[in-house]
Amino acid sequence: MAGGWARDGAVQDQIDDTISDAVSAARSRMPQGESAQYCDECGEPIPEKRRKALPGVRRCVECQSGKDAFVRHTAYNRRGSKDSQLR
Repeated sequence: MAGGWARDGAVQDQIDDTISDAVSAARSRMPQGESAQYCDECGEPIPEKRRKALPGVRRCVECQSGKDAFVRHTAYNRRGSKDSQLR
């Protein structure tokens, strides 16, 4: 049951949209193409098992971990109704 001016099911729609946006963002960050043999950041060799597990990988585990640490997630639902954002 939705409250205010929102229709029934609106809250679930917001949750679904937030999850869909997060999945799309994660997929856009996935590597594509041919894997590099050496890390683009530090120049160290990338193990063959990593290259096979993640086709298109361009960084070693350490450098990728550092880059992943800077990915920011937002709790603000931009698709939400004005009513839900005022609470």
